[in-house]
Amino acid sequence: MPEVRTYASDRVMVIVGGIPMTGTAPDTFVNITPMNDMVSSQVGSDGEVARSRNADRRTTIEITLLGTSPSNDVLSGMVAADELSGSAMFPVTVQDLRGTTMFLAPQAWIRRKPDIGFGGEVANRTWTIEAGAPSVHHVGGNLA
Repeated sequence: MPEVRTYASDRVMVIVGGIPMTGTAPDTFVNITPMNDMVSSQVGSDGEVARSRNADRRTTIEITLLGTSPSNDVLSGMVAADELSGSAMFPVTVQDLRGTTMFLAPQAWIRRKPDIGFGGEVANRTWTIEAGAPSVHHVGGNLA
């Protein structure tokens, strides 16, 4: 009989610059996307296929917070520090504590501030972070 596995969103830790992000959005609150394919290929006129490995391992991390989250202030402070120094990088860690998925980028920076919108309900704020090559990018499953 197949084993039942459990995912719990409150057990996914998102840590930016050593600070846990709180007040995450109710739906997708973190999205990690490689900026390039790992391998590309070409085919010659005779059908021979050649592969090319891409050394670019940069990653985009989108963190979506509620508009009320104090983590927005933390990230705004990181933007201000980078604007002053021009070199304010920080580590980003995302870990599923009920599973084996883990992402760790030792050097990251805020690429884009979120749009600001207001309405009848609490709005989300999506921060776009870019990271150099991650030291860990493991996509795993969940525990029973």
